Amino acid sequence: FTVTSSSAVSAHSIASVIVAVVEGRGLARGEVGMASIDLKNPEMILSQFADNTTYAKVITKLKILTPLEIIMSNTACDPGNTTKLFSLITEHFKNVTFTTVQRKYFNETKGLEYIEQLCASEFSTILMEVQSKYYCLAAAAALLKYVEFIQNSVYAPKSLKVRFQGSEKTAMIDSSSAQNLELVINNRDSRNSHTLFGVLNYTKTPGGSRRLRSNILEPLVDAESINMRLDCVQELLQDEELFFGLQAVISKFLDTEQLLSVLVQIPKQDTVKAAESKITNLIYLKHTLELVEPLTAALRSCNTPLLKAYCSSLEDTRFGTILEKITTVINDDTRYTKGCLNMRTQKCYAVKPNINEFLDIARRTYTEIVDDIAGMITQLAEKYNLPLKTSFSSARGFFIQMTIDSSTLPNGELPSEFTRITKMKNTYSFTSADLIKMNERCQESLREIYHMTYLIVCKLLNEIYEHIHCLYKLSDIVSMLDMLLSFAHACTLSDYVRPEFTDTLAIKQGWHPILEKIAVEKPVSNNTYLTEGNNFVIITGPNMSGKSTYLKQIALCQIMAQIGSYVPAEYCSFRIAEQIFTRIGMDDDIETNASTFMKEMKEITYIIQNANDKSLIIIDELGRGTSAEEGIGICYAACEYLLNLKAFTLFATHFLELCHMDGLYPNVENYHFEVQHVRSSAGNKEKIAYTYTLSKGYTEEKNYGLKAAEVSSLPSSIILDAKEIINHIAKQILHRQKSTPETMKQRAMYHLAMRLVQTARNSRLDPDSLRIYLKGLKKKYEGSFPAPGQSD
Repeated sequence: FTVTSSSAVSAHSIASVIVAVVEGRGLARGEVGMASIDLKNPEMILSQFADNTTYAKVITKLKILTPLEIIMSNTACDPGNTTKLFSLITEHFKNVTFTTVQRKYFNETKGLEYIEQLCASEFSTILMEVQSKYYCLAAAAALLKYVEFIQNSVYAPKSLKVRFQGSEKTAMIDSSSAQNLELVINNRDSRNSHTLFGVLNYTKTPGGSRRLRSNILEPLVDAESINMRLDCVQELLQDEELFFGLQAVISKFLDTEQLLSVLVQIPKQDTVKAAESKITNLIYLKHTLELVEPLTAALRSCNTPLLKAYCSSLEDTRFGTILEKITTVINDDTRYTKGCLNMRTQKCYAVKPNINEFLDIARRTYTEIVDDIAGMITQLAEKYNLPLKTSFSSARGFFIQMTIDSSTLPNGELPSEFTRITKMKNTYSFTSADLIKMNERCQESLREIYHMTYLIVCKLLNEIYEHIHCLYKLSDIVSMLDMLLSFAHACTLSDYVRPEFTDTLAIKQGWHPILEKIAVEKPVSNNTYLTEGNNFVIITGPNMSGKSTYLKQIALCQIMAQIGSYVPAEYCSFRIAEQIFTRIGMDDDIETNASTFMKEMKEITYIIQNANDKSLIIIDELGRGTSAEEGIGICYAACEYLLNLKAFTLFATHFLELCHMDGLYPNVENYHFEVQHVRSSAGNKEKIAYTYTLSKGYTEEKNYGLKAAEVSSLPSSIILDAKEIINHIAKQILHRQKSTPETMKQRAMYHLAMRLVQTARNSRLDPDSLRIYLKGLKKKYEGSFPAPGQSD
């Protein structure tokens, strides 16, 4: 008889990281210790670093970890006496659970003891690294104590991977930059894959996907490591057999890290659920170890150093030793299968016969019950002359299913002995009193089988623990290979090129990787060139001409290069950036009570406080949230400060006054986006054609706001009135002050045009009412311009 199986829930990735944070007090304030552990991955990461008063490093690290829960000491969270760090973390992580633990649990001595006891011998060099880093040890002590409490289980001795991660080995991308650049989350729709992660994510395993995400948020800064990755990607692209061979093996791996996590935890109580989980994971472990040999075989013909190193790591004899130990107890044909009933059968018959007589008897009983259930359903089908079949789900156990048109049933109803009837279209699902009793007997028999199998599995696992460290190496190799295959896959879908690393940022005909995925046609490509003697680029151009897209494109290409991926360009060379800063967007923030202008100022302050000579800075318009005069002043001052650094800065602006900086500073270059004016066939209307092409010099375009208003189909009567008002004001200025430079006239026209567009955008007035408003504006400005010498 056939049984259809329906799985209860599909696993989806949810936050599972718990982080403990502690800060020094008194003179040590600003020294922060962090310890984090993923409940799905038995790896504890320790960090300790000095941070400034903005706590940028802490917030960035936490955003990358996306914690489920944050633990801090009760002294940091005392009402009325909270520390600045606590206030900042709660402000940035509103949806994360906060737990306060007594300060006494943040004990560095206890932390060191825990690490000595739990750290796998292969990673024991960590002790030398952290023994004087008291804050991360204190955080580790509180974290492990808390995890033990909530999980109701302890980690097996010598089973954890512990590593120390300072903040020096990776580039820092702050959380607002990650958001602006849409690195892992799309700003319009969080489920949408139009992000850098979405462009590069062709991974086949959960571990590979996690690795790619963390690499995008924390790119490498070591050119040697990046080039080793690029060598691998190049070999995968050149050797098609290697690419498909590796991809076929990697796609069969399960979540190795989560498997390890469950294996090394010892439950404090033996429950049926714990027993079933351990048996399942032993089957998963067997499945994983059986893939080591084909993975090694696929890597044998490699030439690049990194892939060769992985191949020799996989030849570790411990993989064979563990598999040998497992096969002495577990049946050779026991394997991971899809479908909850198939998996249940695998778990029942996992242990070989004749190891435990009672287990063999329990299994025979179980088989008899299952056969009885099948026989009973066959009898019911004959009795009522209905097409009944046996089905199974993890929630209901065995039940009866039937696909039939209700009109063919006697009186349109099922026989009375059938209960718990559900109907979906023409498919009925139901059970009977006898079947419920037999399901209970079946469950009882299963519990016995699981309990006896669990005892055998625990004994086996105790023998395996001493060899388990090699699995950390395996999960690391699988996730890295998966990510490199994903990079190679992305390259095959588009014409990406291998990046070089020099002291120059030079991109020939580069394009935006996310836009390419969205657009029907390939985006317009542009050149970029920055060197130490030419490190500040001002970009101008009308609205909609492509400035923001171009700036984001450069930052995305820089990140792609630094994670070891190929880049969308014909040729590219990068200077390694230790930090990537962006100031993009024109939103206010009600939650933090920050207006548009305040948000701009906070962002530029953060950049000025943290930027160094090795930074890449992207600023997309600054000073827009205030008057034009103040905006220009702030922009000019910020530019002059950034010009003193050797950082590479790209600054997009509508303030043409800034373009004159190239006369004062030799390291400033002006570029603009070209537009073409096209007359309609009738010849009475002029339209703008956007070329999206970057050229040297600054733009000659004026009245950007009005042109954007025309594109957005603002009624033509309003646009004509606006032009009249602008010309009128320009005449007023020239009449009052003959010597007024062209820039002053430009500024007044631009200022009013922007005000007009803003009004049109915000106003809910109909066109006629808006025209009346504009006439009033014209009247108000008439004769109101200042005389020479007076301040505006």
